[in-house]
Amino acid sequence: MSRRGLLAGAGAAALAPRAGWTAAGAPAFLAAAREADASFALHGLDARGASRFAIPLPARGHAAAAHPLRPEAVAFARRPGRFALIVDCAEGRETVRLTPPPGRVFCGHGAFSADGGRLFTTENAFDDGDGRLGIWDASAGYRRIGEVPTQGIGPHEVVLSPDGGSLVVANGGILTHPDSGRAKLNLATLRPNLVRLAVEDGALLGQVEPAARLRRNSLRHLAIAADGAVLCAAQWEGDLRAAPPLLALWRPGAEALKWRVAPDPWQARLRGYAGSIAVDRSGEAAALTAPRGGLALIFAGPDLSFDRAVLRPNVCGVAAGGDGFVFTDGGGGVLRAWAGSERSIETSAASAGRAWDNHLVSLSA
Repeated sequence: MSRRGLLAGAGAAALAPRAGWTAAGAPAFLAAAREADASFALHGLDARGASRFAIPLPARGHAAAAHPLRPEAVAFARRPGRFALIVDCAEGRETVRLTPPPGRVFCGHGAFSADGGRLFTTENAFDDGDGRLGIWDASAGYRRIGEVPTQGIGPHEVVLSPDGGSLVVANGGILTHPDSGRAKLNLATLRPNLVRLAVEDGALLGQVEPAARLRRNSLRHLAIAADGAVLCAAQWEGDLRAAPPLLALWRPGAEALKWRVAPDPWQARLRGYAGSIAVDRSGEAAALTAPRGGLALIFAGPDLSFDRAVLRPNVCGVAAGGDGFVFTDGGGGVLRAWAGSERSIETSAASAGRAWDNHLVSLSA
């Protein structure tokens, strides 16, 4: 396998700016934040992490989804979420506020179809204990037009495949109910999975789950390569003394997950919790963040071998940026790092009193 074989072409398309976003100041990223006055906002950041715009949110945000054709974004509430805000980033205003139907809550993430006509939202059907993908017509005021099962419990992130024909969903396996807040109600029977669903009708195209010994690895966050290879970040719900693997690879057609680990002491320092994951634009590296451990790990090469650790308190957001990665942290800081120890880490001054939330969303095409 060539050096680029594993994630071939993952970053080639990502070099071009997304169409339509020039009207919003051509931001490179979206990120939710808690501001110094304890309010919340969705920011558009330039390539160096400076805020180009900030749009108020009614409560804490989690992730965002960017429309593929126009300067419009969806800001999702932290789960269990009761709102998803459609915002016009060029005019800096909310245009539509989505609320889940009765018996549903949003789970923090969503994805657009390739043509931007539909929005898919991960949801918990809490009375049934099942996951759903809500479907909204983005060309008709975001009218809800249906839903499909996610084939699992506790769906979290959803991403669109490079060919636009399928969606990958991380079903974390954790049963929750709004009456119990964020309490985890089924850890003894946890059974997470990754699924691939057809965009057209939600048909199940593929499914994989951790081996029995890793069933307490709740599958949460996703990155996808140009060849359809899926990278997944997990959160361990078992004994932390095991220092479990938290980075999984699912190749198209594979019947099992392949796990990647870092050497000691880095793997143990993750404390069983990965916050976000990204693939760099070269297609040669992936980054996994661990806010509880205060570090990010970079894996590189055809087999995604451990490359380096980046130490940073409360680092969580990560996205491809330039020829490396851009990270955000809970102290308002933004930094860049690269695979290969010959490149030093670059940091920007932290925004006073600001705390970036969990995710950094790239606006590159």
